[in-house]
Amino acid sequence: MRYTKDRDSAEEVLQEGFIKIFDKLEVFDYKGSFEGWIRRIMSNTAIDSIRKSKKNPILTDNDNDFKMGAEDPIVEAEELESIEIKAELALEAISQLSPAYRTVFNLYVMEEYTHKEIGEILGISEGTSKSNLSKAKMNLQRILNEQFVNIK
Repeated sequence: MRYTKDRDSAEEVLQEGFIKIFDKLEVFDYKGSFEGWIRRIMSNTAIDSIRKSKKNPILTDNDNDFKMGAEDPIVEAEELESIEIKAELALEAISQLSPAYRTVFNLYVMEEYTHKEIGEILGISEGTSKSNLSKAKMNLQRILNEQFVNIK
C-alpha cells in the first residue's frame, strides 16, 4: 500500500512479488537475510509496477529524521490502539503523495536505500532523489497537519 494508491493495485503488486519469489527461490544462497531478500524483491516489484503504469513517474537536510530505528521502545497494550491510528493516518498521508515523491520516500525511509542507490534504481540523479524526499516530507507535514485539524 505504501507504493500504490489503491488496494487492488497493492494486491496485484503483492501477487506479482510472490510469483517472483517462488520462481527464484532456488537462487537464494542462504548467505544473507531471507527477509531482506524478500523485501528487496517486493520493493523492486512495486517499482517495476510504477514504471509500467507511467512512462516517467519520477519528477524532476537531514534525512534521517524519518528513519526507523532498531531501538524502538516496548509498547504497552493501552498505547497500541493509538499507535495503530497514527500508522493509519501516516499510510493515508503517504498514499496522497505523488508517485515520484511516494516512491523516493518509501525507498529511503522504509527500505533504507541511500540516495545514490535510489538514483540508480529509478534512473534519476542523487540530487533529484534528495529533492524529491525533501518535497515529500514537506507535503507529508502539510497533509498530516490538515488531517489533525479535521480530526479535532
